[in-house]
Amino acid sequence: MPRPLASGPAETAVPEQRRLRLTRVGGLAIAIAILVLICLISIAVGTKSIPLSEVTHVLFHDDGSEQAAIVRELRLPRTLVGLAVGAALGLAGALMQAITRNPLADPGLLGIDAGASAAVVLAISLLGVSGTGSYMWFAFAGAAVTSMVVYALGSTGRGGATPVRLALAGTAILAAMTALIEGVTLLDHEAFDQYRFWVVGSLAGRGLDILAPVAPFLIAGAVIALALARPLNALALGDDAGRALGAHIGRTRALTAIAVVLLCGGATAVAGPIAFIGLAVPHAARAIVGPDLRWLVPYAMLLGAILLLSADVIGRVIIQPGELQVGIVTAFLGAPLFVALVRRRRIAQL
Repeated sequence: MPRPLASGPAETAVPEQRRLRLTRVGGLAIAIAILVLICLISIAVGTKSIPLSEVTHVLFHDDGSEQAAIVRELRLPRTLVGLAVGAALGLAGALMQAITRNPLADPGLLGIDAGASAAVVLAISLLGVSGTGSYMWFAFAGAAVTSMVVYALGSTGRGGATPVRLALAGTAILAAMTALIEGVTLLDHEAFDQYRFWVVGSLAGRGLDILAPVAPFLIAGAVIALALARPLNALALGDDAGRALGAHIGRTRALTAIAVVLLCGGATAVAGPIAFIGLAVPHAARAIVGPDLRWLVPYAMLLGAILLLSADVIGRVIIQPGELQVGIVTAFLGAPLFVALVRRRRIAQL
């Protein structure tokens, strides 16, 4: 009798790819379910705890009660702000690590956070600006201008804006902006008093009136990031391989820088600088789905929102009746999480 032919690599690869795709889709569904649960907990938990059943009721039926006012006017807007900021920071970090091919990169590497902070300090000291709503546009403008300067510096010379040049230019601008901030705050104590409350990063007092003007920028950045997933996958193989696969190197890097500015600049403008989201979240996403940006981008958005909202909930309950700012909690949560992730050899590099 003829012996059955052994299945070749091509035949076994298709079921393996199908299983991998189903696993990724299943993980995405689980992440969405966790995010929905965290959102409900964020709305329910606070100085006055509200049962989840009551939360779901007043979300859809405004009965004029105290609980309805708390949910609709305070906690729901704060949760939506945390959702948008966390997703933006997680996505910005994934883009930064992809474009620089550096697993330790985050939006701060290009000096975006420092540029936003420097603009806020100068606005407080020189123009007498006060209030989160007023800081917002100065922070966004500072992030945008700093990013353009970094990209211009990194693009000089032969070869254009390479990952190494962008990282070096960002480091130089970061040092300069940090020196400017420290100089102004040392000379102007009133500016320091106002700035120190903004720079820690917080969702307290942030509502839809602050999120709404920035939302179009965040949405635009997310759309650009989703569109860049395939070109960034090609660039991950190197510039020559990326060109051979049809990717436009300069255009892809420029659009990625624009997306990072829109996402990180908008998030920083709304909530102030928040550490570790952009650094740790892409590693967590990469541990689940691998380096494929087509899957990494949506996972980074979901995990960033989950981490930030979880940190905000912890900050509200850990020192009741007071509140610990979310920027402090993310640092405490993100540092050990990041250390645990980078110790895993298979995700230590991109």
